[in-house]
This record gives sequence, structure tokens and C-alpha cells, in this order.
Amino acid sequence: MSVLIGVDVGGTFTDVVMVRDGKVFVTKVPSVPAEPELAVLEGARRCGVDDADIFNHASTKGLNAVLTRNLPKVGFLTTDGHRDILDQGRAWRPWSGQLNPRWRRPFGDAARPLVERYLRRGVVERTLAGGEVMISLDLEQARIQLEVLKRCNVEGVAICLLHAYANPAHEARLAALAREVLGPEVAVSMSHEVGARMKEYPRASTTVIDVMMKLIYSGYAEKLYEGLQAQAFHGQLNFADCTAALIPWKQALDAPHRILFAGPAAGAASCVSLGEAIGDGDLIGCDVGGTSTDITMIVGGQPFTNDSFELEWDMVINALSTEVSSVGAGGGSIVAVSSSGDITVGPHSAGAAPGPACYRRGGDKPTVTDACLLMGILDPVGFAGGQMELDVEASRRAFASLDCPMDQGERVATAWRVALNNIAEEVVNVAIRHGSDPRDFSLVAFGAGGPMLLAAALEMTGARRLVVPPNPGLFSALGLLSTDLVYVESKSARHMLTEEAVPAIESLLAEVEAELRMRLAPGAAVTRRRSFDAHVLGQSWDTPFVPIEDGPIHTARLTQAFHAEYLRRNGQSFPDMPVQAVAWRVQLVATSSKFDWIPIGEHHGAPAPVGRRMLSHLADEPVEANVYERASLGAGACIDGPAIVREPLATILVIPGQTATVGRFGELIIEARP
Repeated sequence: MSVLIGVDVGGTFTDVVMVRDGKVFVTKVPSVPAEPELAVLEGARRCGVDDADIFNHASTKGLNAVLTRNLPKVGFLTTDGHRDILDQGRAWRPWSGQLNPRWRRPFGDAARPLVERYLRRGVVERTLAGGEVMISLDLEQARIQLEVLKRCNVEGVAICLLHAYANPAHEARLAALAREVLGPEVAVSMSHEVGARMKEYPRASTTVIDVMMKLIYSGYAEKLYEGLQAQAFHGQLNFADCTAALIPWKQALDAPHRILFAGPAAGAASCVSLGEAIGDGDLIGCDVGGTSTDITMIVGGQPFTNDSFELEWDMVINALSTEVSSVGAGGGSIVAVSSSGDITVGPHSAGAAPGPACYRRGGDKPTVTDACLLMGILDPVGFAGGQMELDVEASRRAFASLDCPMDQGERVATAWRVALNNIAEEVVNVAIRHGSDPRDFSLVAFGAGGPMLLAAALEMTGARRLVVPPNPGLFSALGLLSTDLVYVESKSARHMLTEEAVPAIESLLAEVEAELRMRLAPGAAVTRRRSFDAHVLGQSWDTPFVPIEDGPIHTARLTQAFHAEYLRRNGQSFPDMPVQAVAWRVQLVATSSKFDWIPIGEHHGAPAPVGRRMLSHLADEPVEANVYERASLGAGACIDGPAIVREPLATILVIPGQTATVGRFGELIIEARP
């Protein structure tokens, strides 16, 4: 049986899961933001990787670099007259900025640009949308622009010319010239290689992010691989992409924008795997981490997959991604007082350094974790598997420092309720956006903070029940052991779904598939999946990832598939409207070794508590709760709230009026008591 390891590098902790002989071993290592590979290698050392066959990895390193603007210096080359495309974006505003004349795009020149304007250079050339060259590339003028970038000491260059998806010749010549002027080792990303997609701005922003990620991840990946080899690891190292699909690490570095947002997608993959095991395909996954809560909706056993996502408002990345909504409410979310005197929670976080006040790492601001400690939910001695002792007095001092007229108890209780409300509101919003009723779904609570928060938010969301999987604090890392190796490519081409378009569609799909198969080892066994993106004629919004069945192309069936996917995503459809496809995609899936859920033994007799704790702020008066060890609970065990269920790396809260039942695979199902 294969030995599998999954690692999810978060901002606060690095989660490591190993499956050996069907048994799951877990460990949690404090992240090292400056050198994240150190925490990964420490986790590998604890598990032992000398006999591991697969090491699957997801990281927020690149994402955090973008959000903090700790980015390498790169240049941007585009068609002359269009260098401000990165500042203009799509000219969309959020609802909160509609009537605010001072609102600015967070990555615009007036805020924190990804590429400063003097590093964005225009080159004389013009290709039309059909691929015809209207103005030839002026190589001498382009050389002058590259010499400017050379004097500015750029580390990489992003090249995005108008309509290069239709004819990439100018981009290829410009890339060769860039390597000639700047040196053969310079990082270069071309938009037609990053993604031959229509719409210039998303293609430009993706290309810029891609070249930055090449510079950020290349050194990190090399150090990680060398460190694993030093521990006698000789298996396959894979990086997860934004759908949690796996990519061999060297191939991942060819298009690293795809691995930017892998952690939340891994959580969704784990939810799908658990749902299959317990027979529940309608789930809302809630990953409550240190900084935020990431929410994923799963309908009929499948999450929603999009062809792009946003890192910040209007900062678009063209990459297949699991749809994830985030809200700034996590264990490390900072409790503050607004200008009107109200208690607020998030979006700012204490992160891994300095962390919550109770961590004793220099933090002095109150957080949700501090509130849970003062309420009695967290055990100050047994936190994080006994790796850390929490400082109750530091939490008290942090809440006492808030400038508001409330007493200490009111501050803690209000912070708790605000955090719950923030999470519950986003859960409901996600369901409503898809035309669904949250009462038809089960919540899945994972992440370090999910099990201690979501039972109290269950009634607010209206969900039918709460499912807490085994090892919830490392559930996303487990999701990395539930997916396959996937090779994917797509190309833009507008076609009305009529029979006249069939030859062109079949030719394009065959071309994309041939390009993909060149990446595979000879004789590799893969499964082919095809899909397309389309919209109802007249719409500007595309519905992505519409599946194409195997066999010859029939446009009538493609149209039916589009309307079915539109209905699944939006809760309504317009079956009488004609459909226009805009992009075509092929995936080749190589099956990878996966984690299997194994039933646990039956529980006999009544569950025996190992202690009692006094909990405050859950009701009008403090309540006494039984404390149970999760490892002692077998399938069928039933617990009445209030109760606390402890495991080494998570604390599960069951509030008064709820019942928790252990399921077949060790999952804890929390429902309102009948």
C-alpha cells in the first residue's frame, strides 16, 4: 500500500497528513513566513518520508506575496498605447465603492500597483482579432524599451500583446529579444502560453502574476525538493493547483499562476471525498483558519469550478479554480472598536506572528482565539496537541485594552457573537447567490477554528446539520490525498452552437489534446475530459466548465449541457435562448493513489466524559459542559450539549440544545436536539 503525504502551508500553521497502511498520522507545525519550506521540512521529518511514494503540496506563499506586495521587480511589455491596462482593470467597482469618489482599485497606480508605471512599456506592433498582422513588430523600438527595463534591474518580464491568443508570433519574437537583452536566465511569461484566452485585461494580469510566481516559487520549490531528498525521499513531489488537481512540481513551475490558491481548493476536495463516503452530496464547506473563513458550496457531489478568480477586487487570474468565498473571520481575526464604538471582528488578523495575545509571541491585540479561551472553550494546557500553552491573563489584558464602555464579559461575548454572525452571513449569501436554500445543505466544519465556532452558528445559517470530520484542523491537507494528476489546456474561439460549427470545434479540441499529450510520458494511461465556456447570446458573463460528452460533437447536446450547468449554478435557465461558446478545454487525468475513508469500530455503552469545564457567554448564565476525548468515541456514540470534544489538534463545541452523534467514519454529526 502506498505511503501518502499531504502538506497545506497556511499563514499560521503548516498542516501535515500522512497515510500509511490505511492509518492517518497528523502533525501541525507553526509556519515560518520568511522561509516556509522550513516548516514543511519539519513536518516531513516528524512523519518520516524515506518510504513515502507521494508528497502533495499546497501553499499560500505566492498568495501572501501578492496581498502584502512583497513582490519581485518585473517589467510589462504590451502593445504601444495600452500600458495602462493594468491600472484600468475592467473599470468595475464594488457595491461599497459605487458612490464613493475616493474609492481606488487596490492594485491601481493610486494605490499599490503590481507593476509601477515606469516599468510598463509599449512596443510598436498590432495584431487583429482574427490573427492578421496590421503593424509588424518594430524590433529596434522594442530593444530600446527592453534596455530601459535592463537599467531598472527587473528580474522578469511579462509580455501581453493585443490578440496574441489568435497569433502569438510577435510575443515569441519579443520573448527571444528579451532574453537577448536581459540575459538568458531572465524569467519571461508570454500571455499566449499562460492562457490563449480572449479579453486583454485578464490575460495581462494573469501573465504578470505568472512571471512573479516563477520568481517566487522557483527557489522555494528547489529548496523544498533538495530538503526532502536530504531526508531520503525518492517519491513523486506534486503541487496542487487552484482546483486541488495535482501537477508534477517541475511542470507546475512552468505555469505557477495555477498553484496560487490551492489551499482552499484542497478543502473542497476533502469535502467531496467525505460526502461520497457518508452519502451526502449537498454540502457547504467552512474552512475557518487563522485569518479568514473560506466557504465552498458543493451540489450533487461537485463543487463549482470557474475559469478565473480574483485575488483582490478586479485582480483577475485566468486559471481553473474551485469557487471559494472568503470572509475575514478566523481564529486570529483581531477584535477592535469602530469609530462609532461598536465591537468589530476582522478583517485584520494577528497571523502567525505575533499571533493572538494568548500565544505569548508579542501580540497584544484581542482575537477570536482569545475570546474562545476566556469563554472556557479552549484548554490553555492542551492546545495544538500540547505544543503550546496559552496565556489566559494575556487574553484578559488584550480585551481590557479595548477603548469601549463595555465590561470585560460584554466585550468577549460581543466579539464571539460578531464572529459567528460574520461567518453565518457569508454562508447564507453563498447559498442564495446560487439560487439554493441553505436548509437543504449540511455544513462541514474544518480548519483549526471551524469545530469550535460553527456549532454555535448552525441555527443562524439554517443548515440542516453540522458535520465535523476526523482531524478537522488538517482536513485541507487530507484533501490533497483525494485528487488526481491533471494536465489541462484551453483556447479561445467564438462559435455559435450550430451544426455548421462542428468541424471547427472538433479540429480545435483535437489540436488542444495533441498539445497536451506532448507533455505526457509515452504510453501514460489517462482519462480525457472535455469542456467549454459559453454564454446565452447577448450576455457578457460566461458559464464555465460545461462538460462535453465523449464521442462525436453534437451541438444540440452541447446546448442542453450548457442550460443544465447554467441551472445548476444559478437556479434558473433560459432554454429557448441561443448559446455562444467562447473557450474550449481539454483535461487529461492520470489517476493517483488516494486516501480511503475507513470505518471505525462501534461504540458500546454511554460515552464517558474525562472532565467538566465551565463555559461562559453561551447562555444567560455560565453552563457546565462535559469534556470528551474524541479518540474514545466509537460509531454510534451520542452526546448531548453543552459539551466539548477534544482531539490533539482541534476542539469541538456542542452548545446547549444540540446533540452530537459519531458517524461510521468517525465524523461527528451535530444537530438540534429533537
